[in-house]
Amino acid sequence: MAHFAELDSNNVVTQVVVVNNNELLDNGVESENKGVEFLNSLFGHNRWKQTSYSGKIRKNYAGIGYSYSESLDAFISPQPFASWTLDENTCQWKAPADYPNDDKFYTWNEESQSWVVIETPQQPQQ
Repeated sequence: MAHFAELDSNNVVTQVVVVNNNELLDNGVESENKGVEFLNSLFGHNRWKQTSYSGKIRKNYAGIGYSYSESLDAFISPQPFASWTLDENTCQWKAPADYPNDDKFYTWNEESQSWVVIETPQQPQQ
């Protein structure tokens, strides 16, 4: 099965649909253009880009609200925090500080620009 992301006029993903691989075949070879033609016949427009779970196509699997960058030919998730920057090689957002490498869980604190430990409640003694 192939997956295609529908884009609005601002290149933001509005939905992701599944297309049978048979619809992509062009002389026995899968073609994105054939998938777009098939979806155009169903939906009446050709604002579609193929995506893949593996990230082999357009770096990241498209999700609703993601944007498509024509210059990077990639799907990019919404920026999680204003301080985070886009790594143009992976098209993943990067925090100003690396995630700590220990067994604890953290959440990003934008105000302090740091990772903060998530405290887990203690289990009652039995």
